[in-house]
Amino acid sequence: MRALTMYEIPGTPVVAELPDPSPAAGELLVRVAAASLNGYDAALAGGMIPHPDPDFPFVLGKDFAGTVVAVGERVGRFSVGEAVFGVVTGAYPGTGSLAEYVTVAEAFGVSRIPAGVTPTDAGALGLAGTAALDAIEAIGPAPGDVVLISGATGGVGAFALQYALDAGAEVIATARPGPPADFVRGLSGDRVRIVDHAGDLLAQVRAIAPQGVSAALHFAGNGMELAELVMAGGRMASTLGFGPEQAAGRGFGVTAVTASPGIATLNRLAADVASGLIRVPITHTYSLAEVPQALTDFNHGALGKLAVALP
Repeated sequence: MRALTMYEIPGTPVVAELPDPSPAAGELLVRVAAASLNGYDAALAGGMIPHPDPDFPFVLGKDFAGTVVAVGERVGRFSVGEAVFGVVTGAYPGTGSLAEYVTVAEAFGVSRIPAGVTPTDAGALGLAGTAALDAIEAIGPAPGDVVLISGATGGVGAFALQYALDAGAEVIATARPGPPADFVRGLSGDRVRIVDHAGDLLAQVRAIAPQGVSAALHFAGNGMELAELVMAGGRMASTLGFGPEQAAGRGFGVTAVTASPGIATLNRLAADVASGLIRVPITHTYSLAEVPQALTDFNHGALGKLAVALP
């Protein structure tokens, strides 16, 4: 099979031919039709996630969508021919989804693609959608809340923005003027107040919410700076490691979010896409051979989700 392969970390991935994998007991073999890039992939390729003695060649990729082509022993939830999507959740990185085939455990991180959801959308939904939904559930936005989203132009932030608006909250989103702000408006229309994170963020947000915001979502930027803007009794969630210890004594709760793509979460995400409640914010689709360029684009601040299509 062709796979986006690394032979050293940090390094530049290349497309190489590798043996087709086989499913072990409890696993599915999926022919990948679509995938996407996440911050996790960029961090692995850049050597920013430490792990001991990785086995090379090392295949990148977390998100996937495709068709089950074989099953291992003791598989009961899925059958050959079913369309599935999800997140590669193996304990050891490097057996990723940016390849023609991937093996995944059937017990966690995989679900069926429902009618009304394309493989391309499903392949860009799993990890960022889960992180966004977990963060939204941690802060519990409701009508009357003012929610600040730092990192609204990324994949996680774009999903969270849509969920916060659906909950009836007033949303303040960070985005630079020009295409980033236009991207946010494309998801939200005039329902979001946009602030420029390159300027005086504290002053801009306080001009909108003088008493502070009810909740903050930390997907980019300085967590301590966001914490200054949360009112007493408010809530904050972070995917970047900002947790209760850093916010101690500030009078509000903080949740450090680690995306957990359980079956119920994946089913909800897919149902919300199928119903039109949320849109998968894909801004560009690359071939497998173009993924090195996609990683460069991601690291230079590409908007939304970068999808990968496999023939």
